Amino acid sequence: MFIIRIMSGAQPRASCKGLFRKLEILPVPYQNVLSFMLFIIDNPNNFQTDLEIHGLHTRSKNQLFIPIANLTSVQKGITYSGIKIYNTLPSNILNLKNDRKQFKTELYRYLSNNSFYCQRIFGVQ
Repeated sequence: MFIIRIMSGAQPRASCKGLFRKLEILPVPYQNVLSFMLFIIDNPNNFQTDLEIHGLHTRSKNQLFIPIANLTSVQKGITYSGIKIYNTLPSNILNLKNDRKQFKTELYRYLSNNSFYCQRIFGVQ
């Protein structure tokens, strides 16, 4: 945070929330989200949709199936967390999953424009 304040010429106790956006830098948690999402779209064969599992045409048929896991270590893993985050993304970004470059650009823009400054990003710890 100290470097961000120096780069932008801000006061030592200034909030970095707007500075990240001004400098177009993603905070570390958002960089993790971006990496998770790129992992998911680069490995589509590792994930199944709700339609593939249940065979029912529901409104969540295109969402990724979240496996049942009781272990905390599994729930905090990249696959489980990545699926939960992926399912919360807006549909305009999810529609770009076949074009990696455009998906990455739109997701980056979405993450940098929307401030999710809390301990739980997208409902995932």
